[in-house]
Amino acid sequence: MSDHMQQPVCYQDLKTYIQSYIHHISQETWNQQILNKLHSIHPSTSHWATLPVRRHDVCLTRLRIGHTRFTHKHLLLAEKAPECPFCKVPYSVYHILIDCPVFNHHRITFFHTSVLTLSDLVGESPHQNLFAFLLKIGFLYLI
Repeated sequence: MSDHMQQPVCYQDLKTYIQSYIHHISQETWNQQILNKLHSIHPSTSHWATLPVRRHDVCLTRLRIGHTRFTHKHLLLAEKAPECPFCKVPYSVYHILIDCPVFNHHRITFFHTSVLTLSDLVGESPHQNLFAFLLKIGFLYLI
């Protein structure tokens, strides 16, 4: 056995290596989760940047994971899922932000297009008009 194998390893070097290895394994695992709806919005395992206003940060997180009081309270109350009266489909964050034609005019007003993705609105850098849009359509306080 050679002498360099007997040398002590600095704790900080070992800690840095282990953290890097764990991050690498986590990222590889996350890369395989292509059917996870959050993966398309946040393909990295790095932390999200937080918003300075806690209420907005909480709302943004709920929108990103697709679970809001409005879209999911029926599960707690053992009720039927709320349905869009125009489209006749269950309400979801995706439906409200992207699909529902009822809000197309507001999408054009706030985002200058009606063709959007969730990543455009709630991705790494949330759209600057997201909260104004949510307020205008009456969804902000239902999140």
